[in-house]
Amino acid sequence: AAHCYCGHQFGSFAGQLGDGAAMYLGEVLGPRGERWEIQLKGAGITPFSRQADGRKVLRSSVREFLCSEAMFHLGIPTTRAGACVTSDSRVLRDVFYDGNPKHERCTVVLRIASTFIRFGSFEIFKPPDEYTGRKGPSVGRNDIRIQMLDYVISTFYPEIQEAYSDNTVQRNAAFFKEITRRTARLVAEWQCVGFCHGVLNTDNMSIVGLTIDYGPFGFMDRYDPEHICNGSDNTGRYAYNKQPEICKWNLGKLAEALVPELPLEISQLILEEEYDAEFEKHYLQKMRKKLGLIQLELEEDSKLVSELLETMHLTAGDFTNIFYLLSSFSVDIDPSKFEDFLEELTSQCASMEELKVVFKPQMDPRQLSMMLMLAQSNPQLFALIGTKANINKELERIEQFSKLQQLTADDLLSRNKRHWKEWLEKYRVRLEKEIESIGNADAWNTERVKVMNSNNPKYILRNYIAQNAIEAAENGDFSEVRNVLKLLEHPFQEAEGFQEAKEDAEEEGATATAAVCSQETRSRQAYCSKPPLWASELCVT
Repeated sequence: AAHCYCGHQFGSFAGQLGDGAAMYLGEVLGPRGERWEIQLKGAGITPFSRQADGRKVLRSSVREFLCSEAMFHLGIPTTRAGACVTSDSRVLRDVFYDGNPKHERCTVVLRIASTFIRFGSFEIFKPPDEYTGRKGPSVGRNDIRIQMLDYVISTFYPEIQEAYSDNTVQRNAAFFKEITRRTARLVAEWQCVGFCHGVLNTDNMSIVGLTIDYGPFGFMDRYDPEHICNGSDNTGRYAYNKQPEICKWNLGKLAEALVPELPLEISQLILEEEYDAEFEKHYLQKMRKKLGLIQLELEEDSKLVSELLETMHLTAGDFTNIFYLLSSFSVDIDPSKFEDFLEELTSQCASMEELKVVFKPQMDPRQLSMMLMLAQSNPQLFALIGTKANINKELERIEQFSKLQQLTADDLLSRNKRHWKEWLEKYRVRLEKEIESIGNADAWNTERVKVMNSNNPKYILRNYIAQNAIEAAENGDFSEVRNVLKLLEHPFQEAEGFQEAKEDAEEEGATATAAVCSQETRSRQAYCSKPPLWASELCVT
């Protein structure tokens, strides 16, 4: 069986979609009442494959396999990957969408979840969209909507079904409130580990609050609030800092899809009252743990977090590694050790060479000049062929690149140290308030470090780590995929018996893949290191 659903993709209703490459094998019921749906993704044509062949290739399958398990072991709600099986069968894929296709190895992922029903599952009832003219395949079939709601709530929200068995509207409202809260908590978890989904369409949003459909995802390396992990997201709709508001927008579309079984005035009120408050609450709770603020909950904590992220942004700090290092900072650190700590902290900031790659202008100056003139003289035409955001981004790159030409490496290091000293002083003052509220400072510090080390991962699935594993697998060596999986099963500590590859390991050549674009030679390095320079050229689409 394959699942039919619709979806809003990049903000526009796309009509009927459905599982074009996923087949249901059935359900497994566990001894404690757990329910697991089992899917094969990439096994062949389904009724919803449209013009595609229903197959998946090795590179995308390895990424989904590894990231599903990485998210689970980070403690983030997610679908699981039970197996990844490849074969000698090959399919033709246009790797860079440039008219130069190549044959790639077929691969199947066994996907597991309590359910794969998504927001878009309820959009099959949508009447013709006022903008796209598309409609769902089940317009007017409210009987099916009622059947789906009954199934989803009784199966996955049994406590709600039991509490409101005699009032359907109240039951449906309670269900919508719960999925609103779950979604808010889920995206808060993403933000706290720097995870970017990449394609937050309504058909990629789980009805039970799971991370679902791993495509052009990415864990953020250098902190950039406007980071875009999907190379084909030209407008930045699904950028890192927009994920919370996009998930709220998607919930609004789910609310529309539940009418008339849940009146829109009820669901919209729930969304406004619940989503932002739940997100902010969960985000701040998680950030307090990441900073080791375990004793007090102060209003100023939100500002401390914002200032930390701003410092990361100003110094181009590595999001994961900066957080991981903070557990070794102490209130009474002596001056010499503080300087050592500062050196280690600033070593996780982008170098001059890295920044020049990041801010290298991407448009021909003549093209940029033409676009700027067009924006002034013919805004309507400009809107069709370009976006103001893209132009502003290019102007920012030019400005930053120009500033870098006037800066030496010593100047950069000095500036970064100054920024971090300023924030660390604020952090020290906040930690002192923790100590003042307790009797045993040593016990508090031990617990603080323990909490921080269980909330700040040492290892994440960085794009370059996934790419190394994919390239080895494409050459018939799956040991690197197994190594990375073992690593990601213990994200907060070094896996027992696992030896990281060192920086002086032998170099290996890169091969272009459809998901990741790089032609340079790269050398292995510690999996907890910030990315090598060649990783900045990787592009996931």
